[in-house]
Order: sequence, then C-alpha cells, then structure tokens
Amino acid sequence: MDEFWNLQEHADKAIDWLWAVLPNFLYAVILLIVGTYIIRFINNMVRKFFLKKDYDLALESFLQSFINIALKIMLFVLVITQLGVQTTSLVAVLASAGLAIGLALQGSLANFAGGVLILLFKPFKIGDFISAQSIDGTVTEISIFTTKLSTFGNQIAIIPNGQLSNNTIINYNALDTRRDKIDVGIGYGSNIKQAKEILLAICNEHETILKEPAPEVYVGELADSSVNLTLRFWANNPDFWAAHFHVMEEIKYRFDAAGIEIPFPQRVITQMKS
Repeated sequence: MDEFWNLQEHADKAIDWLWAVLPNFLYAVILLIVGTYIIRFINNMVRKFFLKKDYDLALESFLQSFINIALKIMLFVLVITQLGVQTTSLVAVLASAGLAIGLALQGSLANFAGGVLILLFKPFKIGDFISAQSIDGTVTEISIFTTKLSTFGNQIAIIPNGQLSNNTIINYNALDTRRDKIDVGIGYGSNIKQAKEILLAICNEHETILKEPAPEVYVGELADSSVNLTLRFWANNPDFWAAHFHVMEEIKYRFDAAGIEIPFPQRVITQMKS
C-alpha cells in the first residue's frame, strides 16, 4: 500500500511539474514559430530594399547573410530564455561555448574577417572576372564566409574568403582595357618585315582592336628553329576574347596565303649503315 502512495505522490509531482513547465514550453514554441515568420518577413524586406537601391551587389549579399544569421541567433536566445534558462547563466554558457567554438572554428572566423576585408577594400565585385587560388571565373556571390565563381566550364567554384583576402588576386575587369600578347614563330627563310606588316594589318583592320595605343610587333627571340615574333594590341574588356581568337585564326590564314612558314617540331631519323 505504501508503494502505491509513493507512486501516486511521484505522479502528482510529475503532473505539477508538467503544468508548471507546459505554459513556458508552449510560449517558446509560439515564439519560435512567430519569430521564424518575422525573420522571413524581415529578410524579404531587406531583399526588396536592396533591389530598389543601387548598392554594391557584394555588400548586399554579405549584409543579407549577416542579418539572417544575427536574427536567428537572437531568436535562439529568446526561445531558450522563455524555457526558463536564466539570462546570466545563458550568457556565461554562450561565452564559454563561444570561446570553445572560436578555437575550433578559427578558419571560419578567418573567412568572416576575409569577407569583411573584401567588402572594405573591394579588390573585386560581383560580375568581375578574376583569377585566384589557381581558379579563373566570374564572381557570382560574396557571402559571409565564401565567394562563388562561375568558371568557363559553367561550374561553381567556392573559395573561402580567408584564402582570397590573404593571397594574390588578378582582376581582369578592374580596368576598362586589356592588352593581349601573342607569340608566333616564322621560319628563318621567311621575310620578317612582311610577317610584321601582316600582323599589324590584321590588328588595324579589326574594328574592336584599339588603334591607340597602337598595336606593335617586334622580334622576341631567335630560337633554335624559328624567329619568334611578339604581337601586342589593346582591346576593351568586353571585346578582348573575340579579338584574341580572331587574330589567332587570321594569322594562320594570311601566313599560309603569303607563303610564310610557321615551323613545327620535326624529328629526323637517320639509319646508320652496318
């Protein structure tokens, strides 16, 4: 009989505890649902605000990511507090956890700092074609921790911001114009002056190649089997690759028509008589 009363007493205590905790739990669930909706609403408002304003796309992407994460952290703290966890205890726990997480995630913190540096110093912006970490591509997104590039093969390369901010970056769109350098070899029996005139004529006839600064050709090297000519010309960034491929193709056509030899490696095998 005593065991029955003990069991009944424990059950009553459990029910009392449940009734005491249940309101806070329900409030926490409601707060979580409403908070999630509010965060989604604020994120949409921020997105619409940036769409109406002509801000830097990199800054927009970074701030949207930062605001989203900050709001979710605030909601987490509010929900935990509503469940009965004391604010002072929570702050102490978060401080300890933050220290431990900071030590464990030093790379992520470095990436965050790198993202801030990229936004401050603007070595590139969304839409620029860059070369970094042995990857060439167009910048499509700059977030808190990473930067996304779209490569020539239509692949997405994700590079940590920490590595980007601490290593060499080549920005091909930083300036309006770009200079090309094409090396082409001709045979020693070919007419150097004629070859140079053909190269300059190709550049002067193409409408997207700039006439100022003027294209130039010079003998770059007297190699073992060829005289290597170096052609340099300027083009606007949007026209650069079209001009480059046009010149490469025209060189072959016009050299062939003029009888100018473009040497290629040959191997001569001599059979020794026994």
